[in-house]
Amino acid sequence: MKNPLCWVVLTGISIAFIQQGLPVRSQGESQSDNKQMDNITIRQGETLFLSCSQGDFVTHTAWLNRSSILYAGEDKWSVDPRVSLVTLNQDEFTIKIEDVDLTDEGQYICAVQTSRRPRTTSVHIIVQVPPKIVNLSKDLVVNEGSNVTLMCLANGKPEPAIVWRIISPSDDSLSSDNEVLEIPFISRYRAGVYECTAANDIAVDTQTVELTVNFPPSISDGRDVGVTLGQRGVLLCEADAVPEADFEWYRDDRRIFNGFDGIEIEDDGPLSKLTFFNVSEADYGNYSCVAINKLGSANTSIVLYGPGAVQDGSSGTSTVFTPTCLLLIVLLHLLLKF
Repeated sequence: MKNPLCWVVLTGISIAFIQQGLPVRSQGESQSDNKQMDNITIRQGETLFLSCSQGDFVTHTAWLNRSSILYAGEDKWSVDPRVSLVTLNQDEFTIKIEDVDLTDEGQYICAVQTSRRPRTTSVHIIVQVPPKIVNLSKDLVVNEGSNVTLMCLANGKPEPAIVWRIISPSDDSLSSDNEVLEIPFISRYRAGVYECTAANDIAVDTQTVELTVNFPPSISDGRDVGVTLGQRGVLLCEADAVPEADFEWYRDDRRIFNGFDGIEIEDDGPLSKLTFFNVSEADYGNYSCVAINKLGSANTSIVLYGPGAVQDGSSGTSTVFTPTCLLLIVLLHLLLKF
């Protein structure tokens, strides 16, 4: 059964318990017995202990949260299962609140009624909340040249500070201390993993966004290859592109397919190989490699030449001197001496 406490009157920071047959003091009388404790700071999820001293001749006690009674003596008035009584005797009145949340923040009052007069002890509870990122941009796929906006919103108390940076590849020049990171006219070199960090005095929360930048193929210059008849020859074609490029090979204007005249085409990511297992005279000549994705294409020329050709390296062209040409060059050289 509840004790015969009828109601609680709150006037400013003073509290008077009015009980049947108990004289009521004036507000001026009670001011000297009102005690304000230092603020208590606690982290969300921890357990809070609230304690006040009792003293002699205590007749009634209560712990209040703002205008709600948590405990009146041993009687629990709060319906919150997290609240419980720890100690109640002539020296101490302690309750605890488990798994503290932000809603528990505010002023708490311990009211004690002695045989002579009431007194109150009040304390303000500050609940700190670790940061939590609650709204983050999804992984993005954009075309080169687009304007990109990445957003990161976080909750916490104190309010968390937000920092954006690119972590893969590492680039200290691309960072922001705002919730929004703007990247105008993005290039392929800005693709990678971006990290948002939300931090306050309590903890740090980190999440990442992967940014993919599509761009058309750029192809490396073809390197001409010299192969002896009957030997194995390999032409290489390498292209940088996102999405990865598809490759096509041509001899003059005729497309070459895998298995065509004993030729094998093997694509492995950014690299394509055209393999001749047994080079013949007919295989010598100019070949074209074309790299294609949805944004464009690029091509290069590669020459497969034999031991009788003089090659200029990577130009994709060759000059072949026949024995007749060599004889004419020797005769011309002799005539110039006379």
